[in-house]
Amino acid sequence: MVEQTATIISNRCETGLYFRLVLHAPAIAPNVQPGQFVHIRIPSLKDALLRRPFSVFDTGQETISILYKVVGKGTVALARMRENEDLSLLGPLGHGFTIPTANSEFPLLVAGGYGMAALYLLAKQSTQKGIVFAGARERNDILCEAEFRALGWDVRVATEDGSYGERGLVTQPLRTELERQAEGRKLFACGPTPMLEAVSKLAEEFGVGAEVSLDQHLCCGVGACLTCVVPVKTSDGWEYQRACTEGPVFDARKILWEAGL
Repeated sequence: MVEQTATIISNRCETGLYFRLVLHAPAIAPNVQPGQFVHIRIPSLKDALLRRPFSVFDTGQETISILYKVVGKGTVALARMRENEDLSLLGPLGHGFTIPTANSEFPLLVAGGYGMAALYLLAKQSTQKGIVFAGARERNDILCEAEFRALGWDVRVATEDGSYGERGLVTQPLRTELERQAEGRKLFACGPTPMLEAVSKLAEEFGVGAEVSLDQHLCCGVGACLTCVVPVKTSDGWEYQRACTEGPVFDARKILWEAGL
């Protein structure tokens, strides 16, 4: 984990309320693993005590990219920042995904909305190409489809309003694929908690492994405040673990979903 001043290379609108931020962060970029996140302090929010957490979308030799949605005070302020302005960056943080290799299970990536942002680097670094299941409420919320295809991945889309791809939840085409009963599958998922629980239950039903990235409230980012705890099964019952340090990526089989998140 490193704290450094990162300079904005670009900060542009991708579509609708979604922006892509590219930062020059040479002390952090080489160490990022898929599924990890960074904490950003936005200079204009002087009254904000805590940093804002963002999944790392992509990395270069000295750069990191973040895909974010403008939803509140913090991201509104971030979207107003321009090229050559500086941000305070802390990262990389958290426990990331296991990267699929040519000799590992066939990967099925499942994303809800801008959960795609946490999965792109995994797809990019994986030597085993698989299938991406992208779900959202409507077409404008489907992100990075072309970029996943450019990596050689099969992308299957579902929208709740039927405006693009299959109508319905993303778990529907996922179930269809799992019903093929092909061996050696593994799920990797990021998105809303109800979707992650549904994906975990499908993994259990079909006897496949699954890793899920939990979108908890990552306040301090370093394990001190305990606001992001997740109930996790243990040999003696269960315990709370911190999403910002032991996670955000967890083995889906270990999460005690019935305890509530």
